[in-house]
Amino acid sequence: MRAIASDWRRADLVEADRALCTFAETLTADPASHRRHHVETLRRHGFGDAAIHDAVQAIAYFNYINRVADALGVEPEEGVAAWEQSAAPAADDR
Repeated sequence: MRAIASDWRRADLVEADRALCTFAETLTADPASHRRHHVETLRRHGFGDAAIHDAVQAIAYFNYINRVADALGVEPEEGVAAWEQSAAPAADDR
């Protein structure tokens, strides 16, 4: 999991997860560029409509809350390192 947080492109992911990360990155960085083929790509990788809907909701929520925090100048709690920069991962976090 930490490998995904630090650089998902270098993480050991199955193709479906890689497609989902690409989708999330595009929706985050350039939402106006999203087209039907982005959703169709997820369908070809086995994602159903409910899973795609849930993914969009989660991606949009994290984008929203990060923008709110940035706009209000919210700082991370003292002593809490960014997840991808924290101590060595447990075996189940890799």
